[in-house]
Amino acid sequence: MKVHTMGGAARGRRTLALGAVSVTAALVLSACGGSDAGENAGSEDLASAGATTLTMWVDAERSPALTDVAARFKEDTGIEVKLVTKDFQQVSDDFITQVPTGKGPDLIVGPHDWLGKFVQNGVVAPVELGDKAELFEDSAIQAMTYEGNTYGVPYSIENIGLLRNADLVPEAAATMDEVIANGKAAVADGAAEFPFLVGLDPKQGDPYHLYPFQTSLGAPVFGTDETGGYDASKLELGNPGGAEFAAKLLAWGEAGEGILNSNISPDIAKEKFSAGESPYFLTGPWNVPDAVDAGINVVVDPLPTAGDLPAQPFIGVNGFFISAKSQNALAANEFALNYLTTEAVQDAMFEAGGRPPALTASFEKAASDPVVEAFGAIGADGVPMPAIPEMEAVWADWGGTELALIKGEGEPASAWAAMVSNIESKIAK
Repeated sequence: MKVHTMGGAARGRRTLALGAVSVTAALVLSACGGSDAGENAGSEDLASAGATTLTMWVDAERSPALTDVAARFKEDTGIEVKLVTKDFQQVSDDFITQVPTGKGPDLIVGPHDWLGKFVQNGVVAPVELGDKAELFEDSAIQAMTYEGNTYGVPYSIENIGLLRNADLVPEAAATMDEVIANGKAAVADGAAEFPFLVGLDPKQGDPYHLYPFQTSLGAPVFGTDETGGYDASKLELGNPGGAEFAAKLLAWGEAGEGILNSNISPDIAKEKFSAGESPYFLTGPWNVPDAVDAGINVVVDPLPTAGDLPAQPFIGVNGFFISAKSQNALAANEFALNYLTTEAVQDAMFEAGGRPPALTASFEKAASDPVVEAFGAIGADGVPMPAIPEMEAVWADWGGTELALIKGEGEPASAWAAMVSNIESKIAK
């Protein structure tokens, strides 16, 4: 089986409000319409509108996948696209610092959850995808939309799912209660050591991986505004389902059933599942290859629910952003809108990084891999990771409270209420 390393995309279609159109983007669309890359590039001299070189910051993994399209753009327009490899641990901060000085790149590759800080600091320009938006998975466009404007060209989507060792548990379970029962039965039979695995950070737990259980109980992080974007004034962690989720963490944790264990790190969880010591592993596709290589009969199951609502994972979308201070905005938009949106580029990015494409036509090809297809179906119920700056005020208290409950510390309802109050205070500052 061919295994890739990231998860899928929503399959439905809906019309999204894409917001205001930048002047440069409008010029590009009027000149280049819905053409394939290069068809109309020769109809105007893009080089005369600014510098004859575009600079794109990209990581080492993705740079080779963009070499061909950069060469084609230069052949069509005479403008070189210089691919500069950057360390992505610091690149977003560097971008925010350097763009206002005129020293930053024309384009940057990165995840959508950078978007809030980028917009807040005025370093990215809106893009107008026009009819091309319909060619992408809806969740990808939603993730790249902030306060009514679309700011990036998406190229991949990823999310978690539930890996199951089908030799230990032959059928999928719909609920977490069923998963726990199946896991305990496998342990009682001597076939496994752990009923369920998820890697936890020893200091912050893992709200990201546990989020689907929380959403199934009706306690998302934020509500949304009239545009469908996250609204920081609508903190919904304090919904009644939040306290119910907190009680589940205590019950599943070390003072309860031992399903969640703060001593099981991500690396240990991967090792134990690949060794056949658990029937379940809550993780992303990035951990599938090791399990398959170890001979585990891996099946990707839909996420089980803890409550009556759908289990919605966070989805992460990667894409291309255009600097608000590009010296050649017209050419940067042409490259982003009519070259980076093509199947050839989206296919190449998938092959290079293993992240299933945001472009629907490219995703459908990638989904010939059953692992990609399964994670894509799960991602269809997912929600974008909040990109609003206020999300930074959430993680520490959220993760710390979850971890304490997993370790058997505190009373669930009061601990959860204190967490919500702390987060509200931080957001209000």
